[in-house]
Amino acid sequence: MPDSSPSPPPRAPRGWERFAVVGLAAVVAAVALLVLFIPDDASPRSGPVDRTSEEIQTLLDTWAAAVRAADADTLRTLVDDRARPGFLDAELRRAAAVTQVPLSDWGYELGNAEPDPVPADVAARLGDARAQTHTVYLRYAIEGIDAEPTRKPVTIVVVRRDDGWRLVDDEPGPGRVTWRGPWDFGPLVVEPVTQRSGGRSLVIGHPEQEGLVDAIAREMEPAVGTVDRIWGTDWSRRAVVLVTSSHDEFTHQVGDRHNGAGIAAVAVSDAVDPRAGSATGQRIVFSPAAADRLDAEGLRTVLRHELTHIAARAHTVDGSPLWMLEGYADYIGYLGADEEFDATAPTLTAAVTRNGTPDALPEDAEFTDERSLLAYETAWSLAAYTADDYGPARLTELYRRLARGPIDGAELDAVLTDVLGTDTGTFVAAWGNWVDDRLAASAR
Repeated sequence: MPDSSPSPPPRAPRGWERFAVVGLAAVVAAVALLVLFIPDDASPRSGPVDRTSEEIQTLLDTWAAAVRAADADTLRTLVDDRARPGFLDAELRRAAAVTQVPLSDWGYELGNAEPDPVPADVAARLGDARAQTHTVYLRYAIEGIDAEPTRKPVTIVVVRRDDGWRLVDDEPGPGRVTWRGPWDFGPLVVEPVTQRSGGRSLVIGHPEQEGLVDAIAREMEPAVGTVDRIWGTDWSRRAVVLVTSSHDEFTHQVGDRHNGAGIAAVAVSDAVDPRAGSATGQRIVFSPAAADRLDAEGLRTVLRHELTHIAARAHTVDGSPLWMLEGYADYIGYLGADEEFDATAPTLTAAVTRNGTPDALPEDAEFTDERSLLAYETAWSLAAYTADDYGPARLTELYRRLARGPIDGAELDAVLTDVLGTDTGTFVAAWGNWVDDRLAASAR
């Protein structure tokens, strides 16, 4: 799996917007998050369990119910008197924020791993009491959107008192992780989007981003319609969009591969099964910089690009050629934009002016180094050419055929011949002529 990292900030805002929507971010981060957030012991306990595990699971069930109901009195009874300072207050704030989100499921599940001792400083605070460190999994689903719950790891410290187990902390220790949701970063603004297509989307942010939340909500239905028109309607036709307020919140949602300073949005997911055509935990996450860096057109492009990744993710195998995956999403993202070729692809325009049209398709490695801007613009132009010469339906068919995993040259020739009636060399040459024609038209 190729690594995923943001590229250096380009020179012009328009280029930044393109970077914002490209995604190794969207295609690779999904699996990166699967590795980061769903470790090997992610399954809840099954089979025989000891009494201690049963008691701790009972604590977790009571904790989950209290958070979901914002039951402050119960939360106060669950948090130990010697808990980490501020832990109870954080629990109360989380519970208040969670009530703003329409949930169909919310629970905590005890993982399979054996408990660890508690950190020395925590043990000193707890004295001689029996205490343990566990990885548990927050299981949650958003009503009307998540067909299956998503699971995220949370490290907890619990202590045994005479009347049962109590919560002490949920901060991760060395080698452990605690995932934080949007409800852990302050009060929420939640805007549902009821779409005429029958789908229902949700935009979640914080009060300071209410303007961007509103703007995304307004764009959601037309963006879904645009994806439908090119990809088709065999997807959920809905999405959860998270608007983050800080670097910390952004990295909790997308992993530490992306710092949120040089990109606007990332599409992520948890478990993906292309054979079954399913993907869980899909989210579009906007970075803290998005509100200041995106104008209305840029926002529209970003949202359509990321929704395309959401629509296609369940049918996309990692390792598929990035020129197809990213070019297709960019094609839908920029669809209908009233711009000349050289404005949409300035880096490609400059390269062609200097060196002539490319004579090969961009390699995956070009999307992650100093050539990335050129690679993404080239990918967009390849998709735009295919749609222009063969029609959007065959572009989509080509995506579906090329998104099945890594492919060699002979296999690519076979797919292009089957779908477009041409081989790779002829395809590349015809695309180069198309680029030349577009640049000549822009120059007139």
